[in-house]
Amino acid sequence: MYAIVNIAGQQFKVKDGQQIYVHRLKDEAGKKVEFSDVVLAENDGKVKIGSPIKGAIVTATVVEHLRDDKVLVFKKKRRKGYKKMNGHRQYLTKIQIDSIKI
Repeated sequence: MYAIVNIAGQQFKVKDGQQIYVHRLKDEAGKKVEFSDVVLAENDGKVKIGSPIKGAIVTATVVEHLRDDKVLVFKKKRRKGYKKMNGHRQYLTKIQIDSIKI
C-alpha cells in the first residue's frame, strides 16, 4: 500500500513506516501530523485517484528538525572578471509515516 500526498507544497510517494525529509513544518518533534491532501492511493492493486481523495488521511510523526547540506551557487562571466559565490542550507523536517487510511 502506498499513497502520493501533498506535503508543504510538494508531492511525495509514501509507504507505512517510511521516513522522509520534507520542507520545515511548524510542529514540534514527537508530535503527530495528519495530511488530508492525498492525490493517489494504491491498495492491493486497486488505485484511487482524486484531487484530493475524500476521506483519505496520512498520519505521520515528526522525528526531528534539521538543516540540509550546503548548496553552493556560483556565477561567472568569462573574460569579464565577474565571479560571485553564494550558498544556503535548506531547513528540513524528518517525518515517519505511521498509517495510510483510505
